[in-house]
Amino acid sequence: MNKKSVNSSHPPLYREAGFNLHDSETTRKAFADELNHPHEPENYIYSRYRNPTVVAVEKQIMALEKSGWALLAETGMAAVDIAVSLFHKGKETRPWLFFHEIYGGTNSFIDSVLIKRRGLDIHRFYADDGVYDMNKLEDIIKTVKPEFFYFEAVSNPMLIVADVREIMALAKKYKVKTIIDNTFATPHLWRPLEDGATMVIHSVTKYLSGHGDITAGVVCGNDLGLLKEAIEYRKWAGHFLSPDDAHRLGDQLKTFTLRFEQHCRNAFEIARFLSTHPLIEKVLYPGLKSHPTHPEAMALFGDKGFGGMVTFDIAGSLKEEKTGRCNRFIDALQNHIPLIPTLGEADTILMPIEAVWGAKYPMPGMIRLSVGIEDCQSIIYALDQALNAAKQ
Repeated sequence: MNKKSVNSSHPPLYREAGFNLHDSETTRKAFADELNHPHEPENYIYSRYRNPTVVAVEKQIMALEKSGWALLAETGMAAVDIAVSLFHKGKETRPWLFFHEIYGGTNSFIDSVLIKRRGLDIHRFYADDGVYDMNKLEDIIKTVKPEFFYFEAVSNPMLIVADVREIMALAKKYKVKTIIDNTFATPHLWRPLEDGATMVIHSVTKYLSGHGDITAGVVCGNDLGLLKEAIEYRKWAGHFLSPDDAHRLGDQLKTFTLRFEQHCRNAFEIARFLSTHPLIEKVLYPGLKSHPTHPEAMALFGDKGFGGMVTFDIAGSLKEEKTGRCNRFIDALQNHIPLIPTLGEADTILMPIEAVWGAKYPMPGMIRLSVGIEDCQSIIYALDQALNAAKQ
């Protein structure tokens, strides 16, 4: 049955696994030309290859990131796998350099997949006291001679803002490619491709979706040769996003800018509130002058905001005191700010640092707060009440 066009203001949802190619000649041409139309196939073949609903949403992300292309995947980790795997060339693979202050899942992927299962030559660059030393980065680049290095514009969970312009200058100087996880900064605060990045990735599950009801990732770039390789890798690795999730994401992206602006406003006010509270020992937020990388944040973001994440440490002289207060604080918040292992949602949620990153950050009083878009005073009231309960 032929599908008729209707006067809908919303893009259609194509749930087809495979598409009707009508005749042998069209079939031959579709398979022969599959990668010759990188932005949108002339003939769709199979949804694991490309799907028109998914392609429509990729174009929305291209507009946000100002990229030459965007490729959606089913998770943020799938996007990471696509991006780095494009540089895996068997025995000829050069070393790869990763900043250590990145998402814990990415660090686990490095250890469990890239090193343990693929046997790749991986090196890490460590921060010093919450900042990156550019002289040390240049030294390790000259020593390791990496194919690429991978970093987060704003790190998870300590919110270290990278001196990205200096990093990009070093990449250009030594002809090193760059892959940047821009999940925390988002295209609203910074668009890495405009500063010469090779590729940028997002866990779309977070701010781009913003509602906690889908998982997705995206890889963006400008090099069409890399796009063709990424399409091919995604196809055979099976890293495709479902058309239903893409369709919902398309609607969610329409409110991204409004949502993220509110995330930034609320987070700044909450960071200021927490920084003056007697039961809080430390607040990490790039918008505060007390943050080690506040100058880098000001240089990179200007007056656009400083993100929606706030990390803070509950006061206590002993580990047992911190642990007890942290537990009481979380328990007191459960009806208002739940403990959910993700971030970037419209609702405010939290995660205790030690329970998740204990080996790396043995900090029993530390909390990562993903600030939502609710009324800011209601969030502050809930935090204040919980902190008072934590004193007991």
